[in-house]
Amino acid sequence: MAKVLINKYDKFLIKDLNKDFHTKYGFFKKEDLKKKTGSKLVSNTKKEFTVFDPYFIDLYKKIKRDAQVIPLKDIGLIVAETGINSSSEVIDAGSGSGALCCFLANIVKEVTTYEIREDFIKIVKHNIDFLSLKNVKIKNKDIYEGIDEKNIDLVVLDLPEPWKAIESAKKALKTGGFLVSYSPSVPQTADFVNEINKNESFVHVKTSEIIEREWEINGRKVRPRSQQIGHSGFISFARRI
Repeated sequence: MAKVLINKYDKFLIKDLNKDFHTKYGFFKKEDLKKKTGSKLVSNTKKEFTVFDPYFIDLYKKIKRDAQVIPLKDIGLIVAETGINSSSEVIDAGSGSGALCCFLANIVKEVTTYEIREDFIKIVKHNIDFLSLKNVKIKNKDIYEGIDEKNIDLVVLDLPEPWKAIESAKKALKTGGFLVSYSPSVPQTADFVNEINKNESFVHVKTSEIIEREWEINGRKVRPRSQQIGHSGFISFARRI
């Protein structure tokens, strides 16, 4: 069991409740950390925080990372455009650090993630356990060579050559199901969409790029934050017909 400490200035995720937790605001006694959600905790330097049980997103932001992950702004578009829900079955490839498959698993019925690198698979397993997810399956298999599952609602590709997985996705998807490709570069995106346009079993719905601009608001000081996430990736949506 973990806990979150929060006040107006900072937030901490506490993974081990069996020892005192030290911060720049002082330390909190381990006995206090186990208090019920909503309790007010005071550090030895008299700084007050509220403690609560973590939401999924609190834990998700602390997962282990190696490969570059798809940012939340882009995951949000995938979820919104495909309308996946608690009855959806999803394929994800490649797994990378497992960020996408873990986030989607919190929404859908089941996720199967394909990855060829065993070092990445170890990270994915760690993150699945950390998030206590029971509906994620990992397959050490090249998705270019095929997908074992059938009647799938969504296939998401985060691969160097996503166009090579189109035929695999065609055999796995339900009619009306979505094929989504996430690529950082224009040539990858164009090659994928051009192949989709040639394929009689798919229709290209849209290709989008999400630019998020976060703002700093402090009294009359209102301005965009100096550090912004610019380009992350192009997201192409296709449907099985």
